[in-house]
Amino acid sequence: MNKYGIYHVTEAPYCYAKDCNKLTLRVRTAAKDIEECTVFYKDKYFESSPYENKSMDVVATSELFDFFQCDINTDRNRYEYYFKLIDTDKKEYYLTERGVSEGNSYPFIFPYIAHEDVYEEVEWMQESIVYQIFPERFCNGDSSINPEYVMPWGEEKNLSYHSRYGGDLKGIIDKLEYLEDLGVDVIYVTPIFKSNTAHKYNTCDYFNIDPEFGTVEVAKELVHKCHSKNIKIILDAVFNHSGDDFFAFQDLLTNQEKSKYTDWYFVDNYPVNFNKGNYYTFGKNHRNMPKFNTNNREVRDYLLGVGEYWVKEIGIDGWRLDVCDEIGHDFWREFKKRIKNTKKDAVVIGEIMHEANSFLKGDQLDGIMNYPFKNALTDFFAKRVISSEEFSNILGITRMLYMDSITRQMWNLIDSHDTKRFLTESNENINSLKLAIAFQFTYIGIPYIYYGDEIGMNGGDDPYNRRCMIWNKEKQNLELLDFYKKLIKIRKENKSLIYGDYKEIYCKDNIVSFKRCFKDENVIIIINNNDCKKIIDLNEEFIAKDLINEKLVEVKSFIELNSMETMILKF
Repeated sequence: MNKYGIYHVTEAPYCYAKDCNKLTLRVRTAAKDIEECTVFYKDKYFESSPYENKSMDVVATSELFDFFQCDINTDRNRYEYYFKLIDTDKKEYYLTERGVSEGNSYPFIFPYIAHEDVYEEVEWMQESIVYQIFPERFCNGDSSINPEYVMPWGEEKNLSYHSRYGGDLKGIIDKLEYLEDLGVDVIYVTPIFKSNTAHKYNTCDYFNIDPEFGTVEVAKELVHKCHSKNIKIILDAVFNHSGDDFFAFQDLLTNQEKSKYTDWYFVDNYPVNFNKGNYYTFGKNHRNMPKFNTNNREVRDYLLGVGEYWVKEIGIDGWRLDVCDEIGHDFWREFKKRIKNTKKDAVVIGEIMHEANSFLKGDQLDGIMNYPFKNALTDFFAKRVISSEEFSNILGITRMLYMDSITRQMWNLIDSHDTKRFLTESNENINSLKLAIAFQFTYIGIPYIYYGDEIGMNGGDDPYNRRCMIWNKEKQNLELLDFYKKLIKIRKENKSLIYGDYKEIYCKDNIVSFKRCFKDENVIIIINNNDCKKIIDLNEEFIAKDLINEKLVEVKSFIELNSMETMILKF
């Protein structure tokens, strides 16, 4: 047995309350090293009682590790437990609080499942399709509030970081029927508060809508009309930094050491000088984005008040949090409590572009924008620079970083306003895009559409990834749009694609196949990322309906796929 591979601790994601009466346990072992993993458990106070036992299933694999998991429960939700491991040589070992040995003394203790420690997952979000809108480039619905120097819609002759096209909140309202017909359930809107840039990530006034986008009344109308169509709406909060024209920073520039807001920011030295940028900023010297000191009680109360205000004032359904990994965990614990106390089923989603286990233990965020997922899909489907085995390894490790409920709430994007569009990454290969979104809509987590992807928009780095939405149907890829609609329909009609287990079936030769199972529903997905036909062995015989072409398929273990083909087989 490879003891170096074995790992378990009594905290998420290796040990956590699934609900008030169930404890989820997870054990990591070296890959292909353990044939059986069994947990023995009982109430920690019932010393003379025998242990119950339960076999654990392999729920994920990677190049280096296997992960075993199961749920257990005791009458009073007080646990002591240990694991018995049988390796490939049939030798037995025990994993206890003292590590791996041939004895089973000193079991792990999980003292009690406290109700307040149970993470309450957000089921409405797990069943959703998210659509991201960059308001300035989505639709111009009210030309009377156009900014100066507005450009004709879609004109790119002088496109720059500062270009304005007049997209606004009324434009989103005007296109709600389009979004409803597409099948989206959640609209995520990038910042809409007063700011002097097109992107609005340098906030001047957190309590007012930018006049280029509309008014509070228009925002209320947008939320109301979204809700009337059973569409949720999530706004973007920028709490890591303000704009340089924010009142507190302006006071600091004016009054220097005598300012009431000296501790709202991180000043290197005095006098504070905008041109010198002698203060902590977002990113690499973005002088127009001075970083907040969120450990300051006044700053914290101000920003928590902002979060609560917009939930109450216009009825939004949650927040996406910009650069949230550069703000302390304690702030986000307070933020989550404030928002959930205001609206119990509101969601709190972080922008974190890497693994985020420390933010996703249930006390801070409900999920993140899943950039590790996006990067894996780009590398496998668009660029073809990793193998199917590497692709599976990346996703398997990522799943095991989090509780199962959190994994189901990850926003699985393929691109965004901060990246090149997928179609550009794939050298305009529509078939590669179709394979990627077929995987996106059948994998664990929430499918996420960046505006325009559904009609074949391309674009490199900013500003080209933020081009104007194409509304001329003659310039839209309508076949791709129909494919998106089909995948959305398939996902909504098959709960196994939302709540089902994930079991890898075949992963080699640039082919990925996996099974999703929920209750009596079984779906097998097969994706051939090759420019030629392939035959694979599923080691299973069944008759299924291919949900892509709506035809019956008889599988006798082997199945043939055309080049760049996806099959979604339900049986």
